[in-house]
Amino acid sequence: MDYATESLKKHQEWQGKIEVICRVPLKTRDDLSLSYTPGVAAPCLEIQKDINKSYELTRRGNLVAVITDGSAVLGLGDIGPEAGMPVMEGKCALFKAFAGVDAIPLCIRSQSVDEIVNTVRLLAGSFGGINLEDIAAPRCFEIEERLQGCCDIPIFHDDQHGTAVVVLAALLNALKLAGKSPKEASVVINGAGAAGIGITKLLLSLGLKDIILCDRYGILCAGDDALRPIHAAMAKLTNVNKLQGGLAEAMKGADVFIGVSAPGIVTGEMIRSMNEKPILFPMANPVPEIMPEAAISHGAFIVGTGRSDFPNQINNVLAFPGIFRGAFDVRARVIHEEMLLAAAYAIAAQVTEEELSVDYIIPSALDQAVVPKVAEAVACAAKAIKEARRETDVET
Repeated sequence: MDYATESLKKHQEWQGKIEVICRVPLKTRDDLSLSYTPGVAAPCLEIQKDINKSYELTRRGNLVAVITDGSAVLGLGDIGPEAGMPVMEGKCALFKAFAGVDAIPLCIRSQSVDEIVNTVRLLAGSFGGINLEDIAAPRCFEIEERLQGCCDIPIFHDDQHGTAVVVLAALLNALKLAGKSPKEASVVINGAGAAGIGITKLLLSLGLKDIILCDRYGILCAGDDALRPIHAAMAKLTNVNKLQGGLAEAMKGADVFIGVSAPGIVTGEMIRSMNEKPILFPMANPVPEIMPEAAISHGAFIVGTGRSDFPNQINNVLAFPGIFRGAFDVRARVIHEEMLLAAAYAIAAQVTEEELSVDYIIPSALDQAVVPKVAEAVACAAKAIKEARRETDVET
């Protein structure tokens, strides 16, 4: 199928992938009086007395705002908020279809950190959580950090955290199959934007110590005065041996390569220089850092990409619906690292010992068993770290 041509035709036909559905009957005078005036005054006054009642008396507790400024949309770059709307609508459709979570796309006509933060802060009382999407680095990091400081609902940046969770899930199973310990594995991550930094942080939180992070200029190394502040901070946490050079130098002797960067930059020679049973996740879309068949021909043990037409698709839809479902079920205040780790382990566990193979290290994005398991794991983790507002799951 020519997906571009067919998708354009379908979008013209659909004229939007989401819509508002009324949940109440509105056929009689009593229906109107109960759902609107005069009856609606009663829940309003209850919420005025206790703002937490907004989760029980409105749809807020099951509603996500999907926020973008259109500056880093898929692989298309800075195409603007309106042009990013089809992606945000798609995200909302996935929330609903996979996890029963309602979601609204909000595409903001600004790339000012202050304006975006203030806009989301002022709207936060209408939502149970915020999903930041396709906002360019390094702006995305400051926006997320500031929103976490001023909002009392979960703030989740899918390009960072969703990607990191699914990569970790795939990596746990790949390392198991290769007979390697996660905490002893050496990992090279190419691409120091939102995804690369998110992956690095989550692997560090798991206890991995031997991680090298590269950008287009080479290996990030502490003490390099030319680094951006976020890259300088990451350099202090990675590259413990102070290795210098480019991607080729970084990959020598490595167990794992994770690419969130650019097409065609990994060579056969680089793979042959890696440790035995090398694991490669070249995830640049639509063209990966190296094509799977080429990687395997040069000795790759396991290959995972972001594409659905190859085995081992590393797809964020395995993570974000279940993470929000679990957070909402216990009305979590935040989405913390412990919750992300729990989600990764839950995804990995969906592949049984009998099923695990070099072509099947992670469940399908369409596996309906994933979301409930991820939601359960996230909810339990939120309770364990005392970030749940409720100890029992919420009926939605």
